[in-house]
Amino acid sequence: MDWKIIGLSSLINATLTIFLSLIFFPLFILGPFIGGFLSSYISKGYEYYAKMDRIDGAVVGAVSGIIGGIIIGLLSILGFGDISAIIGSISTKIELITVSTIIQEYFLFQFSVATSFVFGLVGGVIGVIVKY
Repeated sequence: MDWKIIGLSSLINATLTIFLSLIFFPLFILGPFIGGFLSSYISKGYEYYAKMDRIDGAVVGAVSGIIGGIIIGLLSILGFGDISAIIGSISTKIELITVSTIIQEYFLFQFSVATSFVFGLVGGVIGVIVKY
């Protein structure tokens, strides 16, 4: 696998997803889709054969989607002030942290990774179809 292309596609995935979800939430699926598409479209063939097939595109797109989903999940958890609220409540010894907040953050993280995985996989397959 070409990790530079996958890393770049993951960053594009995360950037587009966060940007598009702030503009209009249903457009967030375009970020993982475009990241998976670019990772398989730009990626070269592997050592043993020169042509990528749909399975290779799915794998490259899925890996790009998982890495992008982790980036999205971490940025959404860290970016909306939840970590600073937790640190502030610990330092002032006020128990504002509830189990529901932690569960919400966990589900947000899992949702971002799962959706980015699925749409990155689809984008990777379509990238190979368009490429060949």
